[in-house]
Amino acid sequence: MLASPASSIFSTIQLSNCLQMPIFGLGTSHHGGYSHDAVVYALTQCGVRHIDTAERYGCEEQLGKAIRDSMVPRGDLWITNKLWPGNYGYQTTKEACLRSCKRMGLEYFDLYLMHWPGAFESCHSNRETRAETWRALQELYEEGICKSIGVSNFLVHHLKQLKEDSGVVPHVNQVEYHPYQQPTTVLEYCNQEGIVFEGYCPLAKGQLLNDPRVLQMAEKHSRTPAQICIRWSLQKGVVTIPKSTKTERIRENCQVFDFHLDKTDMDTLAKMHDGRHVSWDPSNIL
Repeated sequence: MLASPASSIFSTIQLSNCLQMPIFGLGTSHHGGYSHDAVVYALTQCGVRHIDTAERYGCEEQLGKAIRDSMVPRGDLWITNKLWPGNYGYQTTKEACLRSCKRMGLEYFDLYLMHWPGAFESCHSNRETRAETWRALQELYEEGICKSIGVSNFLVHHLKQLKEDSGVVPHVNQVEYHPYQQPTTVLEYCNQEGIVFEGYCPLAKGQLLNDPRVLQMAEKHSRTPAQICIRWSLQKGVVTIPKSTKTERIRENCQVFDFHLDKTDMDTLAKMHDGRHVSWDPSNIL
């Protein structure tokens, strides 16, 4: 994936269609997970060029305004959005994508993802609905409305079925990824198939910040626990999108490119996997 660990906030990773995706981004969320000032600060003061959102988060209009207020040229930005399963299906997918573009005031998304492998309110099986939805995403890609397309929370069997049904693999698979949740088989399969692996919840929703092993490492490097976790993810070659609504936390999260975790550090964090999820678990989705 990466030839070397990310060296700056502008470092990118190449997708299979040769687009360059920033390896570091700012995540947004619902339930109080959006702040206009925080997004503008990330773009104008920290150099962030990758923003991740979703239809589900309910902040598309506000985010579009923040992007415009930042005055960062659209061509310099990477905007990811995600399709909610309630809109899966061929026609409803295309309509939902266009609505999201309109709400954000954008002509295109750099990356558009199926948010979840399960279908909501469908008369078809999950697999059939995924295939139908994926066909719509392929057309949106061909039309240039989505510059790249992918999936989120997909496990290996979901990815294999998508390939069998369409012959087209996603550009990106975005999944929960942190020291407690290291889906190695998914990561290995993505590497094998040329799918860029992107991780969300790099801090395990704060659970890692009081872990004695992370605290010890933070003291060793004179860093914060959050910086240790984010740096670990980046050094693993994983596209990483920590989120915060606080400007001071955003600045802290961005300051992870001037130090390096050594092999002992990386090995310690690798051994912390215990399989816990802090977000949805897709394991039971057929």
